Amino acid sequence: MSNPPLKAVSLTHVRYEKGDQLGHFLAWVSLVPIFITFGGFVSHFVFRRELQGMFFALGILVSQFINEFVKSSVQQARPETCALLEICDSHGWPSSHAQYMFFFAMYFTLLSVRKAAISGGKNSASNSKWILELVAWALALLTLYSRVYLGYHTVAQVFAGAFLGIFLGAFLNMIMRELREKMWLPRLISSALQPPEIMQLILQKLKW
Repeated sequence: MSNPPLKAVSLTHVRYEKGDQLGHFLAWVSLVPIFITFGGFVSHFVFRRELQGMFFALGILVSQFINEFVKSSVQQARPETCALLEICDSHGWPSSHAQYMFFFAMYFTLLSVRKAAISGGKNSASNSKWILELVAWALALLTLYSRVYLGYHTVAQVFAGAFLGIFLGAFLNMIMRELREKMWLPRLISSALQPPEIMQLILQKLKW
């Protein structure tokens, strides 16, 4: 009896040609979504526990769910190099890595812009986030390039993921902001159970 074929988790399944230093670097770049998820969001929840971070993480989960739904619906094959990478049994359009990173960059940029508008641009922490925004977009572009260079996606597949990530980042940011401001926040403000001091603290925590 032959053994059943093995399947790797696509999000962490990264290969590169032995001796290719650029490929080695780009393989690590492809793992940036993992570092963001576990290094960024988990530590944020543990140490800060802000609703803003929870909304952000929820948006990424929704984005990735949409990506899997679109992939299974379109069922576009990966490039011919998929045989060497042993991933031909999975679909390639749109690229989940590109969508993840461009969603992250777009959502984070909108958060920073809104927070800077609230603070009037005088907050040093808000000013430093402009640098982080550039880093986020640079990593998104590197991830996009890495998926093509390593043979996991075609150019069309990574650009589809990038555009979908940007669109969902802007759209879900708007939805989350509307839900927070028009549904939850008025309910908290009208509650007689919260003393004024606690309400002020909650309002400060919810500012974007």
